[in-house]
Order: sequence, then structure tokens, then C-alpha cells
Amino acid sequence: MLFWFTADLIPLYALYALLFADHGLSLAQISSLLAIWSTTSFLLEVPSGAWADTVSRRALLVLQGVLLCAGFATWTVFPSYAGFAVGFILWGTSGALRSGTFEALIYDDLAARDATADYPRIMGRARAAAEIAALLGILAAAPLYAWGGYALVGWSSVLIAALHALTALTLPSAPKVVSTADVEELEEDSDAVVDFDSGRTTLTRYLTMLRTGVREALRVRVIRRGVILAALLNGITAYDEYFALLAGHAGVSPSVAAVLVGVTVVGAVAGAALADRTAGIRPRTMAFALAAGGFLFIGGALLSGLAAQHPQAVHVLTAVGFTALGIAYGIDYNAEVIAEARLQDAIEGPARATVTSVSGLITEVIALAVFGFAALVSLWLPIPVLVALLGVPFLLTAALFPSWSPRRAVTPLRAG
Repeated sequence: MLFWFTADLIPLYALYALLFADHGLSLAQISSLLAIWSTTSFLLEVPSGAWADTVSRRALLVLQGVLLCAGFATWTVFPSYAGFAVGFILWGTSGALRSGTFEALIYDDLAARDATADYPRIMGRARAAAEIAALLGILAAAPLYAWGGYALVGWSSVLIAALHALTALTLPSAPKVVSTADVEELEEDSDAVVDFDSGRTTLTRYLTMLRTGVREALRVRVIRRGVILAALLNGITAYDEYFALLAGHAGVSPSVAAVLVGVTVVGAVAGAALADRTAGIRPRTMAFALAAGGFLFIGGALLSGLAAQHPQAVHVLTAVGFTALGIAYGIDYNAEVIAEARLQDAIEGPARATVTSVSGLITEVIALAVFGFAALVSLWLPIPVLVALLGVPFLLTAALFPSWSPRRAVTPLRAG
């Protein structure tokens, strides 16, 4: 699992906005760079998933690491608007190649060993490790900058990205897995036939996988609901971008704000790490947990907002408020890992990575909706009320989870 979290150790993640500003870029230029990054990931999310279903997933993840390394090297060697734009295109492409590919590779490897029940445990620990790695990367950015400026931060990031690419070579290379029933259905459907042994061209196989995966994600009811549920649980976590602003509004110092945000990270780590313990939880029970998380989130945000009006109790109120936010964050992470695992169980077609990428695409759309909503509402409401409103989707996911969470597949699997 070293591959999964090495990318999150990159210290440049914490300083890239300052890097751009210190090299003379305006806020409008920085915003345009972020738009280039987002657009690249958005456009390539699903096509890259189909590619992962067509070629070696391990080789694709090695390429993903190489592109990430090249992106940060471009930033370091050519610190200009054009260099940053190229770096973001490489980074966006890398992210799209990684999304869905890793999950599909791990699931198929487990399926080949008849061990898919281990998927929630493995992915939960991987997600927890990624959160810890991201925190370590952020903490490392400050001393690296103090010792060698942006150059040291940049080259350290390039080195870690290169390590990320190398660790991809240690990943398993398992045969893609499909259900017997699905193969028979595909063979009967001339529009969707997937002939693995016919010597078709790579392009033809790619287009077949793209069509098959998108169709399964959109037309098969249980998959469609699972895709949307997993994307909703993941996409709404965009609220974490506003935790630091909430702490600042309360009036605490930057150092205390960092600790408060760290509390929410601990919650996310705990929620992900405990996914294997809750993997067998009943959907209705998880719905109650999500509903409780929603009320904790809303209450924690409002309580932290009250801290600004009570300076004498600011640390107590923010500590309690952010603890509630951290618990809610952990519940969301836990539910997300479980929902994604059950989605993997339900996928029966050969285009597993494509289906997962559709969920990733919807996640991006939901996250953009969160940002757009926050930008609009912030014109009229203070940050505590805004953050509290971002907790309302918890209640929506609680309502959907019992009927939209896929059950574990019982169809026999075979390597294709």
C-alpha cells in the first residue's frame, strides 16, 4: 500500500498557491490555472478509466507517477505561467489516471484470490494512511522552505513523486474479473460484446470498454445508485476547505487553527481505519450514523461560530465544535469507504475502472457544486452558518443509504 499514500507526502501541495503569487501571478491568473487543472481532470476522468480497463493497470499507475513527477519538475524548472499551466495539465492527467484504476486493480487482485471481503479493510487503511501522509507533507513544507526556499520544496516533491512511480511497480498484476452471468449476457448482446481473445485493435477494445462501463454505470439501477451514493459521500467532503476559515472566524491564532483542523484530520483517519470493523454494518444502521453525523456537523459549526461572541470561552467552544466536526468527518469517511466497497462488489461487467471513474466524475461535479454554493452563500451569510449548511447533505446521504447502498454480489466470479 506504499504506492497509495506516497503521492500525498508531496510538500509542494501546501505551498503551490504561494509559489504562484511569489512569481508574480495575479489572483485571476492563479484562478485560471486552477481551472485548467480542474478541466483536465474532468475531461479525462472517464476516458482514463476505460484505458485502465483496456491495458495493464499497473503500467498505467507507473505512468501516472511519472506524469506527476514531470509536472512538479516543470514547475521547479520553469516557474512561469506557461510552466505552471503545463504542470497542472500533467498533474490533472496523472490524477485522472489514478482515479478508479487503483481501486479496480486491488479489487480484481482480491477477487482472483477469493478475498474481496478484505477490500474495505485495505482501502480503509489506505485512505487513513493517505490522510496522515498529507498532514506530514504539510508539516514538512515549512522547514524545507526555510532551508532551501521553493527550489528545495520543489525538488523534494519531484523526488517523492518519482518514489511514488517506482512503488507502482510493486503493485499486483491480477487478471480482470467479470461475472459468469455478465459474460453470457454480453455474448448475447451484439452491441456490447467483449471478445478478449479475438485480436481486436487496442482502439476497438478501448471504445468497447468505455461504452460498456458507462452503460453499466448509468443503466444498471443498483450500480447507478451505488455510483451516485459513493460520489455524494466523497464530493461533500469539499467542506473541509472551509475548516480553517471557520477557525479563523472564531478568533483563534493561526497555530491554534492548525491544531483544530488537525482534529478533523484525526477524525477522517479514524473513520477510514475503522472501515473494516464496520464493513458488515446494516444500511439502516449506517443511515442513523450519517444522520447523527449531520447533526454533529451542523452543531459543531454553529458552536464554533459562537466562540467569536464569547472570547473568554473561545478555546473551549472551538475545541468542542471541532471535535464534533471531526467525528462527523470520520463518519462520512467510514461510510464512503463502505459504499465504495459495496459498489465494487456490485460491479459485474469487465469495465470496473470505467464504472469507478464515472463515480469519480460525479464526485468532481458535486465538489464544484459545493464550492459554487459556498461562493454564492458567502455573500449573505457568515462562515459558521455557511459551514453548517454544508452539513445538510449528510442528512440526504442518510436518507439514501438504506435503499441506494448496493448489497454484496453473489454472482460467481471468474478471471477474464
